[in-house]
Amino acid sequence: MTSGGQQADAGYPASQPAASGSVPSTQQILAPSGVTSLKCPNCGAPIAPKFGEMVITCEYCGSGITLGTQGWTGIQKQSMLDLKIVDVAAVNAIIRPLMDKGLLHRHLEENSTQEEMSLSYVPYWIVSVSARTTVIATNEAAQIGQTATTAALMGVILGGIGGGFGGGGGGGGFGGGGRRRALGLGGLGTLGLRSPGFALSRISAFGMGGMGYGGGAMRKTEQMDANYNFPVVALKALTEYQPRDYQFDLDGRTLFDIAKLPKNIKILNGDISEDVAKSQAKTLVDQLQSEKAHAKYHMIQQITTQSDLGDVELLHAPIWFARFDHKGDKIVLVIDANSGRVINSLGL
Repeated sequence: MTSGGQQADAGYPASQPAASGSVPSTQQILAPSGVTSLKCPNCGAPIAPKFGEMVITCEYCGSGITLGTQGWTGIQKQSMLDLKIVDVAAVNAIIRPLMDKGLLHRHLEENSTQEEMSLSYVPYWIVSVSARTTVIATNEAAQIGQTATTAALMGVILGGIGGGFGGGGGGGGFGGGGRRRALGLGGLGTLGLRSPGFALSRISAFGMGGMGYGGGAMRKTEQMDANYNFPVVALKALTEYQPRDYQFDLDGRTLFDIAKLPKNIKILNGDISEDVAKSQAKTLVDQLQSEKAHAKYHMIQQITTQSDLGDVELLHAPIWFARFDHKGDKIVLVIDANSGRVINSLGL
């Protein structure tokens, strides 16, 4: 998978002509939320929303409409990726080395039963997100050096005291007598310490406080900034396959034109609104930034992320879904049919 650090510019080239799927630039309310039928804002064809649908593509001209808080409106930015992985043989050529990777998975693909191999155009909300993450971490080298020094000092002090406790005889601070030798306290006199409490207080003051354990000098503040064109799948039924750290090749996208799509490929509608997608994108980017920070810094004391949301567009991406059964275990691979890269894999 690719990293999520691409430039967050979800706009279109100014020189690109409008396609048949474009809609007027004004967000005019087409119909209230509870309607059972409305007209396409581009071609006037009838559209009948099914229960739960919030993103609909006109099957005649390809224009998109979405259900928001005010009602049904036209989608302002609607794009598509070309289909490049066109047949099952090409998909299997991608899947086979992934499934058979490693000694434990040798011949996994041929020993599994293929239950599904389907191709659809899936709607994704592409949300532009700028994330600024502040990380306060402990300097590991300083921490290790300090710990080693503290341990060595404690060993010297406690070793001396241990010798004192273990030794018998000798004139000491607790007076003579067999009882003193039986308790092994005579050696404390050699340190000039008159009570165990005094000895422990000196150890605490010098061994811990004097070393500045946990002091602010070892802390460092780092900044992690990243821009994302973050994809949020627009169907609740596919949230299990929501991309985590994947970016579509948006440089190759074009304005959505239903006339350019193969007639035998289904174009899926969605049931996740633009507002919900924005909220999900922010949450997922925060999680991704945290994962990257913990991979880079191993002793994090504090982490905060601030995210700014920008433009949103609806991207129609060609997706292969491959499902296998291996001795009762399910394996699912979600493949970007534009780039040939794997978006998600479950069960491997």
